Amino acid sequence: MRTFLKYFNNQHFPIMSKKKVLFVTQELNPYTEISMLSDLARRIPHFAAEEGFELRVLMPKFGIINERRHRLHEVVRLSGMNIIVDDEDYPLIIKVASLPGARLQVYFLDNEEFFKRKAVFVDDEKVDFIDNQERLVFFCKGIMETVKKFGWSPDIVHLHGQITSLIPLYMKKAYKNDPVFQDAKIIYSVYNNELGHSFDSKFLNIAAINDLEVEDLDVYKDNGGINLDLGAIKFADGIISGNESSNEIVTKYGLDLEMPIVTYDDDIDASAKATVEFYKTILEA
Repeated sequence: MRTFLKYFNNQHFPIMSKKKVLFVTQELNPYTEISMLSDLARRIPHFAAEEGFELRVLMPKFGIINERRHRLHEVVRLSGMNIIVDDEDYPLIIKVASLPGARLQVYFLDNEEFFKRKAVFVDDEKVDFIDNQERLVFFCKGIMETVKKFGWSPDIVHLHGQITSLIPLYMKKAYKNDPVFQDAKIIYSVYNNELGHSFDSKFLNIAAINDLEVEDLDVYKDNGGINLDLGAIKFADGIISGNESSNEIVTKYGLDLEMPIVTYDDDIDASAKATVEFYKTILEA
């Protein structure tokens, strides 16, 4: 894995105190085994914990996740919020499970309407679900409200997968004055998945939560369509290429925005270790 750091050298910075990482992922082994993202997302927390970071891991509770096998149970004190999406209220249920082989809990965001189906983003015919836009907004806003309820201020927010792509905008705009998020650095990992290819202009309207205007979502526009990665990158403090095909876009925007980046390595453990070193660099920025 190659790391390109604008204004930084390659020395390793010691962690003076335990730093907090909010780790939000679209996939995670053993709960999902959809792509290599699942495996990489499993290894990073392992090495981060070894380096003394404190992590909280959150992800969607897709219907393909077997609750009984993985021993998920509801966290009543965190559940019960309603998330507004396109003027409709949707209950947010938080579930938790212990990650096997690690002293780490994983929190799952659930909703009967959005996440019960036994699939992720497409149906049996490989057609995108018509409500993927609403599901993404629900998840991202649900993350923000759940972390506020934790009362736990992260030093780093590391985001994996396009379902997390509104969180950088929300942190820097809609929640910019919230003390929980004010000092956090954002790292966005790019995987070149195509969740947003079927999105339309409606996305800009339903994603404009709180005091945001539709114009605040213009960063997600790209050649007449919606580019979720592009919008997220423009609000990030550092970006990582999660697979070989995303190296080009990560390198391009790293140079254009003078932003530190990490490019892909096909060795998962090497990638995970380089990511943890990147955490240290970002904290020193």
